[in-house]
Amino acid sequence: MARHTVADMRAVHAAGAHFAAVTAWDRPTAEFAEAAGIHFILVGDSLAQVALGHESTVRVGMNEMLHHTAAVVRSTSSALVIGDMPFLSYVDVPTAAENAARFIRDAGAGAVKLEGGVAVAPVVAALVRGGVPVIGHIGFTPQSSLNESKPRAKGRLPEAAAALLEDAMALQDAGASAIVIELVPQELAAAITGRLTIPTIGIGAGGGCTGQIQVLPDLLGLLGATAPRHAGRITNLRDEAIAALTTWRTSVESGDFPTAAQGIAADATLIAALNELPR
Repeated sequence: MARHTVADMRAVHAAGAHFAAVTAWDRPTAEFAEAAGIHFILVGDSLAQVALGHESTVRVGMNEMLHHTAAVVRSTSSALVIGDMPFLSYVDVPTAAENAARFIRDAGAGAVKLEGGVAVAPVVAALVRGGVPVIGHIGFTPQSSLNESKPRAKGRLPEAAAALLEDAMALQDAGASAIVIELVPQELAAAITGRLTIPTIGIGAGGGCTGQIQVLPDLLGLLGATAPRHAGRITNLRDEAIAALTTWRTSVESGDFPTAAQGIAADATLIAALNELPR
């Protein structure tokens, strides 16, 4: 089966429809997403927190991102896998070109994502000229979070909203295939979407975007009460997993596990030989 591409995102946008996307970082999360019919998977640098236990996305680099991107590619057959360019991996065109090539060539990604607007447009343009599909990211940009005490919505004031629209137009003009819009007022995200010819992908930006993306553990409740409000958690697998593991632990402690059904039975010849072993 052929993999989905950024052209499929654009086709959804052109049809006035919507699509879903999620993050993933290994075989189980990738298989969950693809089996659910989700065609666009971002190997986000959010894996720093949700999979590796770091406090910030800036704690992962190219080695970790390539390792996890390759795992997601191996674990899927039809999804577009997008590699998230990590902190300081696209500070200039030569650096960005080398690292984007590693995502595409070595890890098997079908596109890359990077944060920023007007400032990174020249990098986007260079990558696109080289044949790399690029997805932009504006609004709240986690790799800049060291300058803030906590994630904050962007574009609340008219001047800031105008700047975000300028960022979006610059990315589109540079050849970006789509743009993630994170933590901005829903009316602003809808206004930006309406002025672009490429898809937008919202996260905490309302329903006016072409697509929606969420961090998979936030959707599934894998990390307790840490999910942001915009995730709209749909289940709580953490509690279910803890309950199941507790049941198993108590059955081990009581001697009820394992039973004969979980073991390997010896045949008569082996039993006879065991009986002859010295005591």
